[in-house]
Amino acid sequence: MPLRRITQQSIEALHGVAQTRALEQAAATRLPVHVLMGRAGLAVAQLAQALTPHARCIWVACGPGNNGGDGLIAATHLHQWALASGHGLQVVVTLLPAAQRPADAAWALAKAQAAGVQISEHPPETWDLSIDALLGIGVTRSPDGVMADWLSWLHHSNAPCLCVDVPSGLDADNGRWLGHTDNDPTLGPAGERHTLALLTLKPGLFTHRGRDLAGQVWFDDLQCPPSSDVGTKALLAGRPDGGRSCSAGPHSDHKGSRGDVVVIGGQDIALCGAGMTGAAVLAARAALHAGAGRVLVGLLEGADSRTAWDPVAPELMFRHPDLLLRDGAISHATTVCGCGGGQAVAAVLATVLSRAPRLVLDADALNAIATDEALQQQLTQRARRAWITVLTPHPLEAARLLGTDTARVMADRLLAADELAERFQAVCVLKGSGTVIAAPGKVPMINPTGNAALATAGTGDVLAGLLGAALAAPELTSQQALQRVAAAVYQHGWLADHWSPESGVLSASRLAERVRPVR
Repeated sequence: MPLRRITQQSIEALHGVAQTRALEQAAATRLPVHVLMGRAGLAVAQLAQALTPHARCIWVACGPGNNGGDGLIAATHLHQWALASGHGLQVVVTLLPAAQRPADAAWALAKAQAAGVQISEHPPETWDLSIDALLGIGVTRSPDGVMADWLSWLHHSNAPCLCVDVPSGLDADNGRWLGHTDNDPTLGPAGERHTLALLTLKPGLFTHRGRDLAGQVWFDDLQCPPSSDVGTKALLAGRPDGGRSCSAGPHSDHKGSRGDVVVIGGQDIALCGAGMTGAAVLAARAALHAGAGRVLVGLLEGADSRTAWDPVAPELMFRHPDLLLRDGAISHATTVCGCGGGQAVAAVLATVLSRAPRLVLDADALNAIATDEALQQQLTQRARRAWITVLTPHPLEAARLLGTDTARVMADRLLAADELAERFQAVCVLKGSGTVIAAPGKVPMINPTGNAALATAGTGDVLAGLLGAALAAPELTSQQALQRVAAAVYQHGWLADHWSPESGVLSASRLAERVRPVR
């Protein structure tokens, strides 16, 4: 498959380091010596030329291994093309020393030297494009010395940067940045960034720090597509429709066929010292706009609740939570529990877990479960009844559920989401940059949409309500539920990615009005 751009519409298999190494070895046994590196270097050169066709100077920073070899072959092609066209392009290679280079990298160096490529001890004073070929997927520690200096210059330049396979210092499996804080690319002037993934697409490019470091991802399988016996570490859960399709449903639909959503949360200021009713109301408004037939809200404010209606969304039906739990409403609805529930939510969780066949657990519900073994056991047992459960933790809530800390969760987001899904036999939506969606026995998915505009209070409550409405249709299979969860997460991020400046600052209340039904 020729070089192509990866977009939010792309649905892709993602392969980890071990799987990529296996594919490399298999390809090496089939192909003549050096062919794979030759294809990789040519692809890098072609993309570099396409990105900056009028560049006057390109700096190629090469490491001592095969990633550096890819850069050397790319530099050779660019140099030869410039000579042939008379374009006047200057290609400058800086090359880290090595006691012994791998065979492919040594061959690439010989090719560059024979072609007359300029190899310098120092980067040029200015450049129009840089090519980061310092470190590939084998990185295990923080870059230091001269390499760290070069990375800092690459990151703090306004010129575009093209990374070969992965950005140097990025863990290809999980998106961790292994570099020093003072070389952090996000602290630089944020020059345009591109990454050309070679042979496989790596999960780390699409989650955690990888999304910022990689920038626009491109892909070339080097004419070696993976065989069916190679495992997939994750899936990039793009949507061919771009998240824009929004069917109104059959003409025969009515509010009963759309399904009900019950939202339980929103502890009152009189009980907790801080008003949190807004979280539940935001979730309810999102469920309403996302197409639920009816949305019932049970605010955990005590029997003397004064909240009778929402003037912004008068369609919402407020009920005392005891009535919702007692009259069987949650037995026929999708329940969203925890949004702003504070400590009061713990008192209703046992009933919710035992009666709600479709359940989204968010925020304070997750925190309560994390400290109560009996609730954890109840949660796990729901799967035996073929009930649908979705957990929506942010990294700190995930850490509490796993009995660990946020650093461990962020060290491997895919693993953390998988552990939560398996431990509690539920779908886990681990929120963050490149939200991970995991389900028991399934390959995890990485959501490609969303940005920092969602880093504001209440947007998680909107997602919980959107998920509730997505699951409100009765008789969903577990696979259908998983697909709807992925579609809801995608839409939530897509709205942020396409937020118009004319709409003002993205806020949770505005976001709740924009969500649409998930089909």
